[in-house]
Parts: sequence; structure tokens; C-alpha cells
Amino acid sequence: MPDPTPSPVRPDQVTLRLLAPADAPALLALELRNRAQLLRGAPQREQEWFTEAGQHAAIAHAVAERETGRSLPMAIWLEDGGTEQLVGRLTLAGITRGAFESASLGYWVDHPLTGRGIATHAVRAAIAVAFGGLGLHRLQAEVQVGNDASVRVLERCGFVEYGLAPDYLRLGGDWADCRLFQLIDARWEPRPATL
Repeated sequence: MPDPTPSPVRPDQVTLRLLAPADAPALLALELRNRAQLLRGAPQREQEWFTEAGQHAAIAHAVAERETGRSLPMAIWLEDGGTEQLVGRLTLAGITRGAFESASLGYWVDHPLTGRGIATHAVRAAIAVAFGGLGLHRLQAEVQVGNDASVRVLERCGFVEYGLAPDYLRLGGDWADCRLFQLIDARWEPRPATL
């Protein structure tokens, strides 16, 4: 009988890459495979979203946001058994400079692959980017009440819960209460930021 416990992945198996137009077919397959989970925990999407053209449009929008410096859209890649596959998305959104020097972190991983540490390794890599090259002081993350797996990822990565926001995000077509988390870079110093 096979072991029902998924095997954990090593940090070197998980890579973050900037989202690119060539990712559209793999991203579409991922979106379709995870549609049931995403319908509950993501913004409501039009049917066009679930087409390759829709994914190309979404990637083009994400790339445009990156070019303005407001967002850093990334794909999560997993190398396993000599093959590499796109297994999720991670975005540093709402990048704000000046007195704030902060961004909001959002991520998701292919549902059949959860529980292997992929999200934890991806979030740790994103923290290194945010507090490294981007020079941010703070990351925040909002987690829908009841999404305990995402809470565990954030806590493993050092995030601290600082509040509850009722009716904070419109997810799955309804307003959702969200737990609020943050991570502060205690070593932050003013410096020029690069993407």
C-alpha cells in the first residue's frame, strides 16, 4: 500500500521566475485543474479567464504592473524527478514606496501537490527578493478565515498575525473575513531598490 504522506521537497527544487507569456498554456492547465479550490479562495473570474487567451491577457496585465514597479508577478516551478513544471503563482502586489516600503504577498500551489513544502519554500524565496533586491521593509499577507494551511506556511516563514479584517476581500463571489499577517525586515536600511 502506498504511503499517503506526500514526500517533502527540498528548497533547491522550488524556483520563482517572473511570469512570462510563454507560461500561459501551463498556467491555464493549472487554473483548470485547481478551479474548484480557486472558486472558493480567489477573486471571481469570468469564463474568458479559463482560456489561453484569457491567461495571455492576465499575464500581459501582470507584466504591465511589474513595469510600473507596483507588482512582481512570479510563477512557482518545481523540479522533480528530472522534470520541471509550473505548480503555482506568487505575487508581491501593491508595492508602495516612500513612508511605507511594503507589499502584499499572495500565493497558491497546485492542490494535489500541497503539503510538500512547496509554498513554504516559495514564500521564503519571495521574502529574500522583497527584503533583498526590492529593499522593502514590510510584507503583509491576508488569509481567508479557515485557510489554516496558508496560515501555517506564513507562520513557518516568520509572519506574525496582527489582526482580523471583516469583509476584507471578495473571494469566491462573497466578502470574506481575513486574518492579517506581517513580516518586518529588522535590518532594513534606506537604499535604491531594483526589480
